[in-house]
Amino acid sequence: QVQLVESGGGLVQAGGSLRLSCTISGHTSGIYAMAWFRQPLGKEREFVAGINRPNTDTKNTDSVKGRFSISKDNTNNTAFLQIDMLKTEDTAVYYCAANQLRGAVRMTIADYEHWGQGTQVTVSS
Repeated sequence: QVQLVESGGGLVQAGGSLRLSCTISGHTSGIYAMAWFRQPLGKEREFVAGINRPNTDTKNTDSVKGRFSISKDNTNNTAFLQIDMLKTEDTAVYYCAANQLRGAVRMTIADYEHWGQGTQVTVSS
């Protein structure tokens, strides 16, 4: 059993910053990659950023490049998403996900079998 718990969401003004955290626990020895997805209200869930265990590959979706940065602390089994220069269109529920797939970071929902409950990020204008 693997559990993921996100934290750090909240209400922030446009142009501000947030740092989301995702702590993974349980049977984590096989976990290889962690990622962040987001789902705006009424829209589909989309990939935001991902990182693999040896830090040899990171990916960001084009809409967040230069503003979002993913990192992780393997010692503490925690992944982070630093979000800068927030825009109102970044408002969404942000989900942490993990998988056991080796190699490059995957960007599709189906490639992740472990999910957190999500944390709300709301950006006001």
